[in-house]
This record gives sequence, C-alpha cells and structure tokens, in this order.
Amino acid sequence: MNVNEIITEVSASLQRIGGIGQVFLVACGGSLVDMYPAKYFLESEAAALQVGMYTANEFVCATPKILGANSLVIVCSHGGDTPESVAAAKLARERRAVTVTLTHNDRAQLIEHADHNILYAWGNDTNVIDNPMAIILSLCVETLRQVEGFAGYQDFQQGLRQINGVIAAGRRQVAGRCADFARRFKDESLFYILSSGASYGHAYGFAICSLMEMQRVNASAIHSGEYFHGPFEVTDGETPFILMMNEGRTRVMDERALTFLEQYAGKVEVIDARELGIGALPPSVVEFFNPVLFYSIMCEYRAALADIRHHPLETRRYMGQVAY
Repeated sequence: MNVNEIITEVSASLQRIGGIGQVFLVACGGSLVDMYPAKYFLESEAAALQVGMYTANEFVCATPKILGANSLVIVCSHGGDTPESVAAAKLARERRAVTVTLTHNDRAQLIEHADHNILYAWGNDTNVIDNPMAIILSLCVETLRQVEGFAGYQDFQQGLRQINGVIAAGRRQVAGRCADFARRFKDESLFYILSSGASYGHAYGFAICSLMEMQRVNASAIHSGEYFHGPFEVTDGETPFILMMNEGRTRVMDERALTFLEQYAGKVEVIDARELGIGALPPSVVEFFNPVLFYSIMCEYRAALADIRHHPLETRRYMGQVAY
C-alpha cells in the first residue's frame, strides 16, 4: 500500500469514533531526526490535529494520556529491532492506537506491532522520496489533507517530483566544497551547527549522528533564532560553525546569524538551500523540503570528513559493541 492508501484506510477505520485526532512521531536517533520535518509541518499547518514527537523510551516511560483509539502512531527504526522503538509500537497498540511503522528490514521485530508497515529504500542510489524523512512527511501531509484539508497539497506533490533533481544538482555543486571543508576542519574537536524551521532537526541530527556518533567529534546544535539568546557568547575566531540556511519563512533568522558570524567568527561553513536551487519548488511548501535537501548534501560533507580523518562512518566504540 502507498501513503495515500494507508491513510485512507486508517481514516475510514476511525471515522465512526471521530477520526484521527492525534499524530505521534516516535523513534530514536537518526530515525527521530527524520521525523522533525513532519512535526514542523503539522505544527505549522494543522488547525485542530494534534502532533507530538517523542524519543521512543520517553514515549514508553512518560506516555501521553491522550494516546488512544483516535491516535495515529508512526514509529521508525532503520534496523527495525531497536528495543525502545519496538516497545513503543507495542504500547501504542495496547492503547488501541493505530500504528504505522517504517523500517529497512523486512524481518524486523517492529513489524509485529504494526497495523501498516512501510519497507523503505536506502542508499545513495535511491530516490530520496522513497527514504524515511520524505515518507514520514508525506504520511503527515496526507493525514492533514484527509482530516481537515491542506491547500498546499498539490504544491507538495510537485515538490516531491522536483526534489530529487535539486539534490542531484546540489551534490555536484558542493563536491569541491566538501573536500575543502574536510581539509580545513579535519583536526577540529568541536562544531556548532545552526539552522531553523524544519531544518533545525537536521542540525541536531548532524551534530549527534554524523559528528558525535560517526566521527567521535564534539558537536552541539543551536537554533538560529536562539543563537542570540545566550549561545552567541561562545563565538570566536577558533571554533567552527556550520550554518544551514533555509529557503522560506525562517530564512530571516539564518541570515541574521550569518551577519553576526561573518563579523565575529573565524571559521564558518555555509550551506545555503537557496544557492543550491531549492527555490525551484513551489514557494508555499519549499520550507518543508529544506531538510530533505540538507540531509543528502550533508552526507557528502560527512563522507569527505570521514575519508580525510581515516575514520569510517561505520566505526563504533559502544553502539552494538557493549551492553547498554
């Protein structure tokens, strides 16, 4: 079943009890990061439909009281066997919620607790709209359309058709920059990552997954709007900043941060969605696609850094190596 068919079936099954009232987005680590654009979208566009995003263990330990028969719970786990995510899906079904799960593993434990499961594609040669970030966003767009309507629905579908081409061109455009970035920053021990809007989740994800997990480099995400409310005091000539600049309503916050960084910071890497061509997408929905673009582009950056540091992205010290 595709996204439209899944949400149509869920909506029909809940119609007699008032339909879908809440959407809960539940995952861990990188899979949770993939859910942030969908959270941002629903918080921005929904008038009545409620949304919550939870790391899976907290969803289990501090379960929202409203979770119940009118809830749609979307749970994502790449390997499909993350214990916290499996437990979250199991709990959701026990509370009579409808569960839609996403995984890359067709034998995943997660599927056992799914009303609907989406087995997604993965790898650099896949179409980005078949990857979890775009699928989860599409699930939430479709849910909003069917529950209360979404005027930008056709524009969103156009964006889905266009984004892969924008990403392919963007990757070619940054190839040389990634190599230069890796040369300049290979010996750094701390990075600050800034962004806003739907892309703040990817700033967080690049910090905790790409740098801390995959490179064992200290990193912290800072919302561009929060930068001037404390964090900018650490700005100096020695600490590197990475700024992902969005196209859309929150760009003004990224531009303000850039103006300050250009004056007071000595090491700044700017990745600008506008420069990379995302403006080709319809203006009404372009902001929701910024993080889809940034994910693919930042994969190029992290690969270049891993290569020059001789630290493969798959190397782990604790994850999957020891009991935790």
